[in-house]
Amino acid sequence: MNDPALAWSYTEDYPAESEPARHGRTKAGELGVSSISPATGATLRLLAAAVDARSVVEIGTGTGVSGSWLLEGMAHDGVLTSIDVEPEFQRVAREVFTQAGIRPARTRLIAGRALDVLPRLADSAYDMVVVDGDPSEAAALVEQAWRILRPGGILAVARALHGGLVADPARRDEQTVAMRELGKQVREDVDTATLLPVGEGLLVAVR
Repeated sequence: MNDPALAWSYTEDYPAESEPARHGRTKAGELGVSSISPATGATLRLLAAAVDARSVVEIGTGTGVSGSWLLEGMAHDGVLTSIDVEPEFQRVAREVFTQAGIRPARTRLIAGRALDVLPRLADSAYDMVVVDGDPSEAAALVEQAWRILRPGGILAVARALHGGLVADPARRDEQTVAMRELGKQVREDVDTATLLPVGEGLLVAVR
């Protein structure tokens, strides 16, 4: 019988991660912040490339790991708008993007709470929105994401399985319930949506 855990591990190790992204991952460990897995990053890169994304919003800059993957998949003139409440993380992310040879004009890093920043972004103006924020705010963040996405744009919610806890119906803590309900809501509201078992789960939907 095949071992699902072994297959998952192989899938996670399959993508080749760039040196800048690996550097960002190392810095994240030093700062005590978690990063998306290489398989999640590779999936985000693929999605960005699939829609030839020129305008992407990322909620949760971290140390630039996910941003590095996204920029690899975006159009050569695409601009990544990334929001995070921690300026120190964004300082490291800038270093990571510079190391990757990304021109400064291709990134717009905004320090602030996403729910304060997103209402200032234009309606239907973005090709892709990546949500990697506080699970308790995920539903509100996704509501804003639908507003700023263009028709045909892609929504991606990282850590949608919340460390695997979402799959356990006995887990009823606030954050797990919030992510479980978000998955159900997206499935009900959107015809084209799926939950991918990469990293801690990636919920993907098309507006």
